[in-house]
Amino acid sequence: MLTVTDLTYRLGPRLLFESASAALPERAKVGFVGRNGAGKTTLFRLICGEISAEGGSIYLPRGARIGRVEQEAPGGDGKLIDFVLAADVERAALLEEAETAHDPHRIAEIHVRLADIEAHAAPARAAEILSGLGFNEEAQNRALKEFSGGWRMRVALAAVLFSKPDLLLLDEPTNYLDLEGSLWLIDYLAKYPATIVVISHDRDMLNDVCDHIVHLDRGKLQLYRGNYDSFARQRAEARMLQAKFLKKQEEKRAHLQDFVDRFRAKATKARQAQSRLKMLEKMESVAAVVDDEVLPFVFPSPEKPLSPPIIAMENVSAGYGERVVLSKLSLTLSNDDRIGLLGSNGNGKSTFAKLLGGRLEPLAGQLRKSSKLEAGFFAQHQVDDLNLEDTPYLAVQRLMTDAPEARVRARAAQIGFPNVKADTKVANLSGGEKARLLMGLATFSGPHLLILDEPTNHLDIDSRAALIEAINDYEGAVILVSHDQYLLEACADRLWLVADGRVQNFDGDMADYRKFVLDSARKSQKDGAEKKRDANPAAAPDARRDAAKARKDAAPLARKVKAAEEKMTRFSDLIARVDLMLADPRAFERSPAEATRLSQQRAELQRALDAAEEEWLELSSELEALTGG
Repeated sequence: MLTVTDLTYRLGPRLLFESASAALPERAKVGFVGRNGAGKTTLFRLICGEISAEGGSIYLPRGARIGRVEQEAPGGDGKLIDFVLAADVERAALLEEAETAHDPHRIAEIHVRLADIEAHAAPARAAEILSGLGFNEEAQNRALKEFSGGWRMRVALAAVLFSKPDLLLLDEPTNYLDLEGSLWLIDYLAKYPATIVVISHDRDMLNDVCDHIVHLDRGKLQLYRGNYDSFARQRAEARMLQAKFLKKQEEKRAHLQDFVDRFRAKATKARQAQSRLKMLEKMESVAAVVDDEVLPFVFPSPEKPLSPPIIAMENVSAGYGERVVLSKLSLTLSNDDRIGLLGSNGNGKSTFAKLLGGRLEPLAGQLRKSSKLEAGFFAQHQVDDLNLEDTPYLAVQRLMTDAPEARVRARAAQIGFPNVKADTKVANLSGGEKARLLMGLATFSGPHLLILDEPTNHLDIDSRAALIEAINDYEGAVILVSHDQYLLEACADRLWLVADGRVQNFDGDMADYRKFVLDSARKSQKDGAEKKRDANPAAAPDARRDAAKARKDAAPLARKVKAAEEKMTRFSDLIARVDLMLADPRAFERSPAEATRLSQQRAELQRALDAAEEEWLELSSELEALTGG
């Protein structure tokens, strides 16, 4: 489906790809991994033709359609459902042409093609995708401009999924989804019937969806079979073997060099010494095993633990002004609790987090906190609020006003900004570095309660592993809001579900919650389909029984239609093979007789295909007449 050969590309002075090659099988589900900034998104741009390579080539089969979510969120007055339906360009064009066509043969062709692409089922399929990504029926019929940028990016994702491209390119698709949307997307992509390449730091997506991993490292691409866990195991084993081989080669080099040094000057051994010198020159060097250092996260634990509970709520309500978002909250939080908050976006998770962190006062009820309670709060949107002219050193210095410069720099290094990195302007930091800075500032004084709202959005897999270690080493209470299932499984001891204006304990683990989310989505889609069916008089019980009888009577004819379709496919495949052989310019030079025979065979196959198509059209017309379409 996709072949990258000897690709070379520079971004300014940086060499992102150096003679990189990889070949992806058709219908493979490929996870594309590598450190942030390595060039993963750049490769997507090269594949789409947005930029040109310095050297090498990228091959896709002729006519292959590429699907990719645009960087800019869609907008306008159009409805969500209409925007998604318009993504199937062929269907939209055929429906428009059907309104104006007059030629009976062309009208027949249009309707046959609409049937082939299942155009009649398109609205239901579009609604199913939008529903899975968090839009109910009412939202689907609202204008795009009424939604925020993050929600409109979900619509853009829905449109790409609906268009069913041959090659689907997804760049961190879960970044603008909540956990529920991520679980649905993982389930959807696992069944997707085409080639997928997904850039993701979500370990569960890479494990549950992908059957291949492409690793981008130091300008090279390497393809691994299996999911992410399999890739990690294979890579670790390869690096161990590489280290052993390197050690063995260094020992051999030292042995040969020792012989040369000892006997080069002796006439009786000069030839042997010269021979070993040539062996040294011809020995291929083995690349040393180099690990990119992942700086740890360090979250200072509170100096003195507080007596539990550190927070107690009794019949508490929370919201904004007169709008109540959460009510009847009766919960307690202990000093060593690790709680993951579940629930779709918009249900009140952030409101609850603000309530716990003291950023929101309760509207009603009693909320009691320990008098010495300190809370550290990290929210992903705060990354955008950083002063771009600031530096990590200046940010730390404000919290250590009387400390000497050496101590300030030591603390900046502890949170991940050593040496000159501490003097780098925030504007020049990556998204992951900005998140690291904010987390370091939020946990600076060793709070008793740490609230992390989507902390992983800008972190790669290795940095997420470092974050998990830091959370588990931290000795205070933790509240986690995240769409990263792996993070929740590794860090949360309890799960609370925020839904329907309440916060309640969820009895189960993340596997149970995934089943709960997917079952709820299927039930919602089923209820919607039944509602539409009940609203349609043609779908009344008697009509459904008549339709079932008609389908039963038409079964023999339907089998004949299917057989005709299979014949058409077989003849088309044979013609394609003959065309491939005839496309070779040397075919006539090597054997004119054989080339002539192939040309005659192609003409016979074309006649057979035409006859099969006529048979299929006739049978299909009979079937439509019998079943009422």
